[in-house]
Amino acid sequence: MEQLVRFLLKHRWWLLAAALLLAAFAYGPAQRVSFDRSIERMFAPGDPLLEPYQRLKDKFGGNEIVLAVYADEQLLAADGEGIRRLADVSGRLKKVAGVRDVLSLAQIDALLAQLERTKSGALFNLLGGRDKRKPTWTGPAILNPESPLAQRFRELFAGYTHSADGRTAAVVCMLEPGAGAAANGDDPRAAALAALRTIIEEQPGGVLAGEPVMVAEGFKLLEADGRRLGTWSLWLLGLTILLCFRSLRWLVVPLVVVQWTLVVTRAVLATSGLQLSMVSSMLTAIVTVVGVASVMHLIVHYRELRVHGLAPYEALFKSAVLLAGPIAGAILTDASGFGALWWASVEPIRDFGTMMVIGSLLVAPAICLVVPALSLAGARDTGPAKPGWGEGRLGDFLMRSVDWIRHRPRTLAGLAIAVSLLASVGAIRLEVETDFTRNFRRGSPVVTAYEFVETRLGGAGVWDVMLPVPPELDAAYVARVRRLEEQLRGLTTVDSATGQKVPALTKVISLVDALDAVQADPLVARFTRQPEARAALLARLMPTFIDALHSIELDSHGQASLRIMLRSRERQPAAEKQRLIEAVTRLARAEFPRTEQSAGAEVTGFFVLLTNLIESVLRDQWTTFAVSTIAIAALVWIGFRSWKYALIALIPNAVPIYIVMGLLGWVGLKMNMGAAMIAAVSMGMSVDSSIHYFAAFRHARREGKTVHQALLVCQQSVGTAMIFTTLALIVGFGVLVTSEFVPTIYFGALMCLAMLGGMFGNLIVLPLLLSWVEREEPAGQYIRDAQSPRVV
Repeated sequence: MEQLVRFLLKHRWWLLAAALLLAAFAYGPAQRVSFDRSIERMFAPGDPLLEPYQRLKDKFGGNEIVLAVYADEQLLAADGEGIRRLADVSGRLKKVAGVRDVLSLAQIDALLAQLERTKSGALFNLLGGRDKRKPTWTGPAILNPESPLAQRFRELFAGYTHSADGRTAAVVCMLEPGAGAAANGDDPRAAALAALRTIIEEQPGGVLAGEPVMVAEGFKLLEADGRRLGTWSLWLLGLTILLCFRSLRWLVVPLVVVQWTLVVTRAVLATSGLQLSMVSSMLTAIVTVVGVASVMHLIVHYRELRVHGLAPYEALFKSAVLLAGPIAGAILTDASGFGALWWASVEPIRDFGTMMVIGSLLVAPAICLVVPALSLAGARDTGPAKPGWGEGRLGDFLMRSVDWIRHRPRTLAGLAIAVSLLASVGAIRLEVETDFTRNFRRGSPVVTAYEFVETRLGGAGVWDVMLPVPPELDAAYVARVRRLEEQLRGLTTVDSATGQKVPALTKVISLVDALDAVQADPLVARFTRQPEARAALLARLMPTFIDALHSIELDSHGQASLRIMLRSRERQPAAEKQRLIEAVTRLARAEFPRTEQSAGAEVTGFFVLLTNLIESVLRDQWTTFAVSTIAIAALVWIGFRSWKYALIALIPNAVPIYIVMGLLGWVGLKMNMGAAMIAAVSMGMSVDSSIHYFAAFRHARREGKTVHQALLVCQQSVGTAMIFTTLALIVGFGVLVTSEFVPTIYFGALMCLAMLGGMFGNLIVLPLLLSWVEREEPAGQYIRDAQSPRVV
């Protein structure tokens, strides 16, 4: 180890030049890291929820729906001004790139007008004459009070294209399939949604809502959070380090290490084809943690030796020799913690593990290439250095804490056990957050839009029931679908505000409803007696909408598919959502069961996926946490050749994580995506301090110190570095609580709590455990142990 350190110090300027050259080559590829915005990849490949959704996309062209809604008191005015205004808005929305088609009351008005022209032309001729009555209504066809067809269509689409009171207009925008795929960092779906939002917000109270909007906004905020962390956390970390050490040199060193690691990591990701996703957006945060934590211990020990009078070169040499093993061990435990995510079933989580293994391991070459030159650049031996702000008092306080801990072992142990038991009860109370709108702050555009839509139109959650269709529509099949729809409309739930029962589904609509609506016109009913004929007529009049409801593509059973579009309230408790999904699935499969000749009914859609999204991410959390714990324990055992160290390293680091999760349950906060990743991520990083503590403790014991004396040394040296490191990282992660995306807020706040809990665990619980398990062995025993190359 000494030869390696001397080599690094001797050739430090060449190594720095190599680092700068490598960073310059990596900068270009680093800018090309793409972002995978697919929700489907957040589920395991064999997940039973994913297959029906994929079939829905394949059958119906991936039609994803957003609602462009605005207020219009004159929407149904007899003079037609509201309909003309709606037609203009609908036309502009339809022209947006990425929009396949739109449906609004204006399109239905045009449909009825065309139907009237058809009736007075070829259709009437076929029936033997022409209607010689002059029309008495000259306004929009959809508002014709004399037309039963107009009344049926207004009722059919109420709550879908307009509110029942006629004061709110909605344009249903069907997006092009595949528009959400990100290529080379571009996001066509986000561009399409931005254009739609710009148009609709020109109208009174105009909002854009729908699951694709929430998903796109979530990814947008995650990317913004990554940039915010990359900027503000570095500034705040720099300010914290500057205040602690009062040195520009120690401000520059960790920041350069972090930035070099980030640039090279992103270049490796871009070259290998890995994409950032919803769970890997915190790449900057984690690399910052690993980089700063590794360098801070080196800085504190170097300054400690300088205070004792060593020259800069010797101080850095001795610090590097002493801490090379612990720093390498800490980096390996970080990598093993993230590598545990490879056991997850969700591909983006496995990719996130790969990314973080790469990022963690690259901290080591960053330290080797950058730290020697920057640490000694312009450094002169001017005698003993002065301790930084508060270092002396902090070290004295930590040394005194050893006696306080040794005199209260039972009290501390009992307190730790009691808190752990309370945390276990809290963990049982944890609930999963399924309302995706709660991933955004109150008052944000997404939440405001959903509140507006759910107040004016009913539910904004869009999902589907996909049914098999025989080769030819017949009256018996239509009756089965109609019966199922009546049962679905009969589902109820309790309104949390009024306590009264209300329909659980705010809208149920399918091709059958459209067929029934056109049958309200006697002439059309006479001309199109069979469902197949009425479907053909509607397909000619409104092809895109009918294609979204009826797919003629045959499946493996030789059957086409029919789609029942459902709307429900997005903002409702998780249990209510799950009960509703189960109830719809039960009714649909009872009417259309799976058989050898039929695929049966399938319930799917964005509403279903987002309801189960967090559970999909959370499903493997405790598995990966267990793998991470075992891997870290194995590394500690290998490094220190002590199963006792391996076990006691887990207690002060795993228990705080468990307590944090229990705290969520006690205060009633629900598990979202930010909280779901905490256990596996924080375990690997929290144990770093334990490794440094063990290394310092064994070094002190090898020098002949008693257990008590060794603990005093560790508390003064490692404890000071631990506090400074934790303070800097809490400040860095604290930036995330300013995010507009609630999971990011959770991630930042919970990481701060986990790191703070790990610090107290390593400063209080770890010394207590070491004093219990460590025997007062002769110094020679530790001298013999030191000769083993496996000792950290």
